[in-house]
Amino acid sequence: MRHPGKTSIAILLLLAACGSPQEYDVVIRGGTIYDGSGGDPFAGDIAISGDRIAAVGDIGRAVGRTEIDATGHAVSPGFINMLSWATESLIEDGLGQSDIRQGVTLEVFGEGWSMGPLNEEMKEETIESQGDIRYPVEWTTLGEYLDWLTGRGVAPNVASFVGATTVRIHVLGYEDRAPSEAELEEMRALVARAMEEGALGIGSSLIYAPAFYAETDELIALAEVAGLYGGMYISHIRGEGSGLLENVEELITIAREANLPAEIYHLKASGRDNWDKLKDVIRRVEDARDEGLRITADMYTYHASSTGLNAVMPPWVQEGGFDAWVARLKDPAIRERVKVEMNDPAGEWDNTWLSAGSPDNILLTGFRTDSLRYLTGRTLADVARMRDAGAEETAMDLVIQDDSRVQAVFFTMFEDNIRRKIAVPWVSFCSDAGAYATDGVFLNSQPHPRGYGSFARLLGMYVRDERVIPLEEAIHRLTTLPAGNLGIRERGALEPGFYADVVVFDPETIADRATFEKPHQYAVGVKHVWVNGEQVIANGGPTGAKPGRVVRGPGWTGWSE
Repeated sequence: MRHPGKTSIAILLLLAACGSPQEYDVVIRGGTIYDGSGGDPFAGDIAISGDRIAAVGDIGRAVGRTEIDATGHAVSPGFINMLSWATESLIEDGLGQSDIRQGVTLEVFGEGWSMGPLNEEMKEETIESQGDIRYPVEWTTLGEYLDWLTGRGVAPNVASFVGATTVRIHVLGYEDRAPSEAELEEMRALVARAMEEGALGIGSSLIYAPAFYAETDELIALAEVAGLYGGMYISHIRGEGSGLLENVEELITIAREANLPAEIYHLKASGRDNWDKLKDVIRRVEDARDEGLRITADMYTYHASSTGLNAVMPPWVQEGGFDAWVARLKDPAIRERVKVEMNDPAGEWDNTWLSAGSPDNILLTGFRTDSLRYLTGRTLADVARMRDAGAEETAMDLVIQDDSRVQAVFFTMFEDNIRRKIAVPWVSFCSDAGAYATDGVFLNSQPHPRGYGSFARLLGMYVRDERVIPLEEAIHRLTTLPAGNLGIRERGALEPGFYADVVVFDPETIADRATFEKPHQYAVGVKHVWVNGEQVIANGGPTGAKPGRVVRGPGWTGWSE
């Protein structure tokens, strides 16, 4: 057999080189790639085929049906919002613009309350308590809600913990008592069902009634079930003020006894007298991690929190649900007792009234009743002066008059502690807010600016401007770190074969714009976003695409199908 000469080989190579180049759906060219690992960024290209990342780095002569020039921009995995309240806002507007425009591609729900499992009474309560956003309750289980939501169409992916509060209400209602053995088994069965439907674990929010009524052993029993399915326990701990260290210890105990990972929701030290405790919390968590426990935390990048005025009143007055709470607040003797306990530093509950330090530090941001909306943006102290009444009485009256818990912002934290938390390597990030738009019903309230800026604020103010941590670490903790903590598959990194949740942003211009006075302002600097391979942000604005899917936890029975 004759072997081809050098000339023939050259011709063959030339013919091969002239063949059709590899074609992808999308090619993102020339960006600086932050793959989520936390390692050094590198120049390269990203290729997307269908809903997956096809190639990362040098893709040679390959072309894309859509080509994006990312020169001078960062290219990263989509960001994970570890605590989202977009459960209703995505029903109203599936685009989720306030988050998508920051690069968020996964919303994680379930801080104590989840949208399932519901019984008939809970469904009725959900409908009766709705405010500006109205919707039918056409589901029963948590998995059914997530499928219903994505079936309507949403831009980001969604996932959820099952709420310990939800499970408790399902079985016990709003009673302040321990479950019987049979009731506890019913609660455990509800957790198991949710885990099999894809819940990420079990979430609690222990400062609020009726969650406050759950003892540690009840939480351990529920967390054990989540752990059997590979899930985690995540908690708004029982208090973030005077009992901060003890309440962190409770979370660590639950993780140890139930044998599962645990995370502290929105880590903070609330109230001036407690600011110095944060360093002790960090030390205690690191001791637990050294022990072999998987303890982590998340945070938002602001020195104010947001919740309802229920947080300033003792849990006992709220037993029995909202209507029972309002009925008690109309009783003069009970009102006087509530006022005394609101000002008692020895109380055994997380007293946000005292943490705020003054009603001047409580900003009223959301009302259900049109006639009270003129008070939006005023402090509780302002309203009390307007009414020539005490601030405590004013808080109680507003709950009664608005027929709601009344949303508020509480300025209770220390700015230096924000930087301290950002520097901790096991802390990821959240908004603790809905995903809003700058029009429609969203303008009826004045939400905390974290709903529009938490992630952009991290990357702009704290990473670029103040250099608290380098950009590659920030992206790791927005992506691969939370994905690993949650046990979700094939997301959170720029790797071939992973789902194509991708963000292109300008590190030099990314910034939050929302303020406490004017929160309805989108962040800037994010240029392009893809969710499951479909572009949802192009040149800084929404495309209208709604490719979001349900992201399932490790216990989902569908993994074996």
